[in-house]
Amino acid sequence: MKTLAVVQHTSAEYLGLLEDHLEGRRIRFRYARPFATGGRVPGPDGLHDGLVLLGGGPWGSAGVRNVPTLAQEVALTQAALDKGLPVLGIGLGAQILAIAAGGGSSPSPLEFSVSEAERTATDALAGYLPQRFPLVVYGRDRPEPPQTARILARDREGRPAVFQVGTNALGFTGHPGTKAAIVEDLIMEFDEGPADPAANLARLRTLQRSIEDALVPIMTGVVRVLALMD
Repeated sequence: MKTLAVVQHTSAEYLGLLEDHLEGRRIRFRYARPFATGGRVPGPDGLHDGLVLLGGGPWGSAGVRNVPTLAQEVALTQAALDKGLPVLGIGLGAQILAIAAGGGSSPSPLEFSVSEAERTATDALAGYLPQRFPLVVYGRDRPEPPQTARILARDREGRPAVFQVGTNALGFTGHPGTKAAIVEDLIMEFDEGPADPAANLARLRTLQRSIEDALVPIMTGVVRVLALMD
């Protein structure tokens, strides 16, 4: 059985629906919560068999409101990439992956949006990425993948929604396994929140089944690309 180190940036945001897909494949995960442990980030020896970096709510990486452990997490991600370990970055985690891989991040206001992404190639995620799938973004700033990255999907504005670095590192600008409860808890956890989120929360609730359905092939592709069952 493989074990993934999961870095959590807020109390509210966790793996969500991804947990069931990992547990169903007997892939274990261990959460690290630097915000609750005095800023302690796992060292390279704590990477286990791979690294997952979650979203950060209002925390970002482009200078406006950086997550306090940004430098340590970039170094940890670089260590994972150097070791050839799989990396999955979601939201803020995708920004950290982009920075660690030689790209960067760009400033963007705190955003809560519920829209759709479209894949750029039929073989994206080993052919399992749906042509269109729900894209739920809650966070600040955006990843700027390195030129060597492959863009697997784009949002309605043409920005990267899913990208791949090397053979076994993936970044998602939105949380593919989110739940309405995660967003509700994020709004309550921080003083800073999106203006008038009610409409998007209502839309997110109506899309919950679509998110669950899209996650089935997405996680099949993620597990295949990251070689989590090899």
